[in-house]
Amino acid sequence: MRARRFRYDHIKDAMCNAHLLRELTGIVENHPEQCWADKMIELLLQMKHLKDNLGDNEYLEMSPFYLKYFDLKYDGIIEEALKTNPIQNKPKGKRGRQKKGKIRFLIERFATYKGKVCLFINDFKVSFDNNQAERDIRMIKVKQKVSGTFRTKEGANHFVRIMSYIGTMTKNGVDLYNAIKVTLSG
Repeated sequence: MRARRFRYDHIKDAMCNAHLLRELTGIVENHPEQCWADKMIELLLQMKHLKDNLGDNEYLEMSPFYLKYFDLKYDGIIEEALKTNPIQNKPKGKRGRQKKGKIRFLIERFATYKGKVCLFINDFKVSFDNNQAERDIRMIKVKQKVSGTFRTKEGANHFVRIMSYIGTMTKNGVDLYNAIKVTLSG
């Protein structure tokens, strides 16, 4: 599996930790000898739990103590994972690059994109996962699945505009009934 490429330097990209947790859970279930995966799951959930608690208490950032603690713990887990999964020596006579396997690629992704994995604890505006973005798209996919497709591009544009408005009002805590009523009345 190829690691995602981040193409925009001026935008803060974050990895979806929900997806990373699913990959780690797969490793734990299929390769119980990979203890580092369990530790990484525990660390990510610990970071999320602390961030959620701080956010509930209206903190806007995590203390330097916890940031350093999580940083050191993360690096220790990656170090253990790399030792547990070394790149094998290429057999003589074989050409090309040595295969690494899915586990090694995941470890390298965690090592390479540490800042993007941990961005949610460094910037409280960044969420732990990208599930909200996926939820926003889901309604369009359901509509396509139920009716097959949109009949016209104009109909698709109207649908997207209405769903975008409803999503924005919901995210801003506005009463939907009144928002739609005001919009329709001009």
